[in-house]
Amino acid sequence: MEKKDYKNVFVFAEQREGVIQSVAFELLGKARDLADVLGEKVVALLLGYNIKSQAQSLIEFGADEVIVVDTPELKDYLSEQYSQVMYQIIEDRKPNIVLYGATTIGRDMAPRLASRLKAGLTADCTKLEIQAGDDGQLDLHSTRPAFGGNLMATIVCPNTRPQMSTVRPGVMQKMERQAGRQGVVTDFVPKFDTAKFKVKLVETIKADKQMADISEAKILVSGGRGVHNKEGFDKLQALADVLGGQVASSRAMVDNGVMPHECQVGQTGKTVRPNLYMACGISGAIQHLAGMEESDFIIAINKDKFAPIFSVADLGIVGDLHKIVPMLTERLKKEMAK
Repeated sequence: MEKKDYKNVFVFAEQREGVIQSVAFELLGKARDLADVLGEKVVALLLGYNIKSQAQSLIEFGADEVIVVDTPELKDYLSEQYSQVMYQIIEDRKPNIVLYGATTIGRDMAPRLASRLKAGLTADCTKLEIQAGDDGQLDLHSTRPAFGGNLMATIVCPNTRPQMSTVRPGVMQKMERQAGRQGVVTDFVPKFDTAKFKVKLVETIKADKQMADISEAKILVSGGRGVHNKEGFDKLQALADVLGGQVASSRAMVDNGVMPHECQVGQTGKTVRPNLYMACGISGAIQHLAGMEESDFIIAINKDKFAPIFSVADLGIVGDLHKIVPMLTERLKKEMAK
């Protein structure tokens, strides 16, 4: 087949225990943009067991069609079972583009499919856009950090289809939900090669996590090396409590054992897009900026007036955070009490 025969933008709608993950809705928003440029459809792929009822929510967030595979073999994520189904759908429908979340599941499955399909895959993308190639065909240009985040590389797969990318949760923006939006739900019946089922799930042990996901937070008070220690983060927590937000961290404080990895913002942590991001004692290395620069409003507090964080901040405060943060907390308490 020729490149022009591959049509539509497919999104792997990741679900866990019957709950569609937020990254799926984010990818549908970006897929909608790409498909509109190409003049093609957005198709969501929903795999699992007893999950067909979730298809309408994908349509309301931008999908024109939802291909559902609802079978007991897909109750839990296992690499071979899911990869076989995805491969069969892609071979049958010939999509132009396939997008996956850069989650543990997406990062496991996407490379397997790229190998089986002999197609290209760009991992951990932060930007996706359509541009015309040398042959006049419209290609997917996938941008991702390279060389430790010091460069941004744009990668194109002009010779093979489908074009595939994984995207971190929190990077793309989901569409506004359109209640009652109409679309097509298509059932797909796979043919499993059970002889290749070499792994089975024996037991599921869930980590006891009391901490909320920072990538979902609307307000983040984030601390870097300038916070120094746990006592410093207690001051940030007090401010976050007043604001109704959460505390996050740069990689430096995670590496020092002061904060858990679940709180890390940046290239090797989580990408966040809150309404308000307060960067306290964070210098603003490019790896950190890659994880938070899309925040709606950024306030930076740092003693160094030349810190790179001020280049992306909407409001900058030059000074000692250990004095400023408690003062700000008390002032906000008084204002809110009124």
